[in-house]
Parts: sequence; structure tokens; C-alpha cells
Amino acid sequence: MDNTILPVIETALLKVAHDKGFATARDRLEVMSPQCGFGELGTCCRICYMGPCRIDPFGNGPKTGVCGLSPDAMVARNLLRDTVGGTASHVGHARHVLLTLRDALNGKAPYQVKGVSKALALARTFGVPTEGRDVNDICRDLVNIALEDFGRQDELPNNWLSKRAPAAEQALWSNLGLMYSNPHNEIETAMHATSMGNDADPVSLMLRVLKMSLIDGWTGLTLCVDLQDILFGVPEIAVTEAAVGVLEENSVNLAAHGHNPVLSEKILEWAEKLEGEALAAGAERINVVGVCCTGNELSMRHGVKLAAHNSQTELILATGAVDAMVVDIQCIWPQLAQVAKCFDTAFITTDAMVRIPDARHIPFEPHHADESARQIVQAAIDAFRRRRGKPVDIPQHKSTAVAGLSVEAIIDLLSKLDAEDPLKPVLDNVANGNIFGFVGVVGCSSIKFRDNAMTEEMVKHLLRQNVLVLTTGCTAHICAQDGLMTSEATYRYCGDGLKAVLEVLGKAAGLDGPLPPVWHMGACVDNSRIVDLMVALAERLGVKVGQLPAVGSAPELVQEKAVSIGGSFLALGVSCHIAPAPRILGGPMVTKLLTEDLQELTGAVVRVELEPKGAADWMVAHIAEKRAALGI
Repeated sequence: MDNTILPVIETALLKVAHDKGFATARDRLEVMSPQCGFGELGTCCRICYMGPCRIDPFGNGPKTGVCGLSPDAMVARNLLRDTVGGTASHVGHARHVLLTLRDALNGKAPYQVKGVSKALALARTFGVPTEGRDVNDICRDLVNIALEDFGRQDELPNNWLSKRAPAAEQALWSNLGLMYSNPHNEIETAMHATSMGNDADPVSLMLRVLKMSLIDGWTGLTLCVDLQDILFGVPEIAVTEAAVGVLEENSVNLAAHGHNPVLSEKILEWAEKLEGEALAAGAERINVVGVCCTGNELSMRHGVKLAAHNSQTELILATGAVDAMVVDIQCIWPQLAQVAKCFDTAFITTDAMVRIPDARHIPFEPHHADESARQIVQAAIDAFRRRRGKPVDIPQHKSTAVAGLSVEAIIDLLSKLDAEDPLKPVLDNVANGNIFGFVGVVGCSSIKFRDNAMTEEMVKHLLRQNVLVLTTGCTAHICAQDGLMTSEATYRYCGDGLKAVLEVLGKAAGLDGPLPPVWHMGACVDNSRIVDLMVALAERLGVKVGQLPAVGSAPELVQEKAVSIGGSFLALGVSCHIAPAPRILGGPMVTKLLTEDLQELTGAVVRVELEPKGAADWMVAHIAEKRAALGI
């Protein structure tokens, strides 16, 4: 294994945490181990009060629930509820951004349209007239189209699905009964179907899993990213830094953590406006740093430095240098408020759905965004005054990282090589094998896999075999911290073919060296950008997305959101690697469906591999099969 900076960072900060006498997630996991085997198999149920029930699929224990539910139905029902949870998270995020854009257009929220090019592109997609019209009027039409999706009861296909998803795949989904109209109706129906005494057919439940995943992919991820690009601008290639060393002892360090840029964009704006107050407090500046997916959003659009992924959130507070951590939604650990108290860090919640004991709550809604953001930044400055002069423990580790590779930025870069047919250089190099294939490495970081550096080691094995890696979410943080988003990584890890391609692209981009081999495409909602890129490549080739030499991987599965995202890849025919195993192994039929039989429906399968090299080798072998089927 190559030495990585990650264990060094975490080892140093874990020592600080233990010296200060507080437990971390690693300690809590150890106390919790061994974890419930029935839960890991997916064969436990607490939906009704005749239970909780547990099924022993391999031994001499119970073979059904008290109601008679089979193990496969129990596993499928639990998996569907996981998928509903992930989908609801992304659809709720998308709806919040939609309402913010609506209010901004009506003068009720202090935001302006920055992504004019994205608005015009979407107008073409949805048939919205643009000639001689103000961009705000165009955006109002787009908002109304999206709002219709959340209220319609006519059973017609959802607008964002029918207009943004590839047509060939829609035909398959229609045949399988997976097309949908209103996402809220489907979430309600799925929860109803999985309540006691309803759907007990594993096949029916698994089809509902795929439908819910489509909702996540198109009315969650895609809608959310489209509207965020309208509001905040389309990301462009930017150079930044990553790892805990981006904290600065003599600056006001404000860590923005969560997922919704509606908050973080305002935090960044007010950090600039209140710079003078920070200087008056004795600080060198206000240093806004990004944590988790909010960090990716800010990095993509503003080059803000990436401080930590989700499983490092306790540890960066242990530096004693974070003056304020402000959070919005998703992946916020309740323990953070207690850790913050140990270091006099201002820990600030902002969303009504995320209330944590001992946190300071500053309500944040778009219509009073400026006042709330001002209060938050002021709280960070006040905390710096209290911290000033006290010792801090900032491990001096950080890496340069290239971020901001939206599909638009990629196309713009490729246009410098072939203005008439920008995708041709990529496809030519796929055909000749310089680019053997693509892997989307996505999801969270898990303390279960950090000791063997699962994500970064798997990625290095892929690069050596000329596989281009696209990444989002906390896996993007991991790769950035390990130096995999640098030109040096291209020289150090890539096979000769991929290296040659990236050297040409780096020159076109005006970099001093090759383009990095791991492309930072954004936050977890930005998995839609990976899909958009694959759709563009497939349409240019005249094939289905599932025929491309491409695989998805969630190498450190944590969140329900990763389950729903993975399902959206599977529905497109893109196979997925996962670690650890999803909670399905107690259902033999469900396991066979996902690992074998799904290939007959969508062309995709799921593979579980817990070791980095084994995971990479399977993905490369699967890509080779796709290449052979294409005749390349």
C-alpha cells in the first residue's frame, strides 16, 4: 500500500481527542461491535408491534415473521424503506432549491440568477421560448414546469424525468412500470406498501426500489443540480487545497458543513462583507472552509478549500482551531455539538429538521438569508476573540486539488481539441484503449474502511489500468486529500495510455502538467453530472448508457442516499460495486436478483468486494466485457 496522508491526519487528531478525554466514532463503533447479524442480513423487522421479528435464514431459527412475512419480502421491504429515505432527502433538497429560486425571481429572497447559460440550455430542453425574453421570465417558466411535477395528479410522466432522461431507457422503464408522475405520491405509496399487512411480494417490492431510485435520480439529483446551477452558476475548473491543514491558526476559521448551497453561498458572501470586523478582532482574515458536500459545492464554484469529509467532522474540531461550524442538512452527527463544547467552538444548526441539543440554532430561510448569514459569521468572529492566543493542534497536511469539472466545463475543455465534435477525442481514446473505461466513485467515507484506505487504494488500482475516475461527495474529499487530483498523481499512478490522454487535456486546459486522473464532479447530488456525461457519450455513440464501458462504485457505503443513487445507476444499466454488502444477504432471491437476474432486466448487476484490489479487478473485468460487446 502506498503511504497516504489520511492515516497521518487521523492518527494525530485521534490522539488529541483521546488526550482531551472525549470518545470518537471509532470508539463508539468498537463498543457497538459485534454489530447485529440479523440487521446486517436485512432479516429483522420492527414495523409492527407484534415484533420486533428476526428471521434466521441459515440456521434453525424462525423462518418467517410473526405475520408470516418471508425473509426475501422482509429484506426487500427494508431495502425499499432505505431507498425511500435516500430519495426523500434528495427530493426535499431539490424542492427547497426550487422554492428558493421561485422566491428569488419574485423578489422575496436575496438571490440572483447567475447561471444564465444553464437557464437557456434547460429552456431548449423543455421547449421554453427564449427569443427577446428576460432571463428571469424564462426561469419563471422553468420553475412552473418543476412545480407542476410536485403537484400533478394526472399520472402523466414527470417533466424532469421525461425531458431529461434518455429516451431509450424511458421505453424500458415504461415497460417495467417504473415511470412516475409526482414524487411525493410515490414516496407516500412506497411507505404505505411497506407498512404491516401490505405488499409481501419480493419482486413487486424490488420493482418499487427501482422506481424510487429513478425518482431520486431525476426529481432529486438532476432537478436539484439544474436549479442550483441556475441560481449559483455552472461550476468551472478551479484549483484548491484539501485536508485539515487548510485551517489557519490566526484566522477566523468557519467550517460550512452539510449539503445545501442556499446557506453556504450566503455564508461566503457575508464572510467577505465582515472581513473588516475580523481584522478588528485581531484575525488575519475569515477563512471559510468546506466540510462534506457543502465543501464540494463551494469548492466547485469558488475554489473554497476542502477541510474534511464526513467521518473527519469530529476530528477537525479537535484541532481547537475551528471557530464555528455551521450545518444545514444531512450527514450531521449529533455528537458534534458535544465535541464543539470541549473547544469553545460555536456549533450552529440552521434547519428546522436538524435540531441538536446544546447547539446554537439560528433559523435560516431564504427570505431572511442575509440577516441569518450575518449572525452566523458574527458568531464565528466572536468565537475567534475567545480563542485568540490559545494553543491549537493543526496537522500540517494538505494537498492541491483540481475541482469544478462540471459536464459543461469538460465539454468546454474538449472543445479546444475538437470544436465541432468535442466528445470525439474521448471516444477515440476509449476505442484505442488509452481510456479503458470509466468508474464513478461516489458516496461517503466510513470508519469501517478508513484503516485500509479503501477508496484511495481502489482508485490507484483503477488508474494503473487506464480507467478514468469520476468522483463526487465525500469520496471526492478522500481523493483530494490523498493528492489524486493533481498532475503529479497522473505521472505517479496512471497507465501509459491514460497518462498520454491527460497530458493532452492538461495542455488544452492551460495547466503546467497533465489533467488529474480523478475528476472532481461535485457533491453527492452532482452524481447527476456523472449521469449527464455518460448520457452524452452514449448518445454520441448511438448506444444505451448501460452499454458503455462504465461502472459505479460506492466503496464505503454509509447513507440511505447512496442506496437510492446506486439504484438509479442500476436502472440505467450501469453495474455497481458496493462495500460493505447492502442488507440483503438474508434474502436469497433478492440477492440473486441484484447480483445476477437484474442483468436480464436493465443490463446491470451489483458486486460486493471488500478489498481495494479485488474491487478494482472486478470493475476492470466488467468494463472489459462491455468493451468486447461494443467490439473495441
